[in-house]
Amino acid sequence: MLGLKSYHTARRLISRIETMHMIAKGQMSSPSGRAASPAQQFYSLAF
Repeated sequence: MLGLKSYHTARRLISRIETMHMIAKGQMSSPSGRAASPAQQFYSLAF
């Protein structure tokens, strides 16, 4: 149990995990067209 006490919490967690998998596979492109590390891509989406 990961503390997923509500549907909203579970949905947010799973969507973030899937986003990280997409970044790791190189399926996400940066909007400016320049290459960015996976960490930089994630932080640009998160903040």
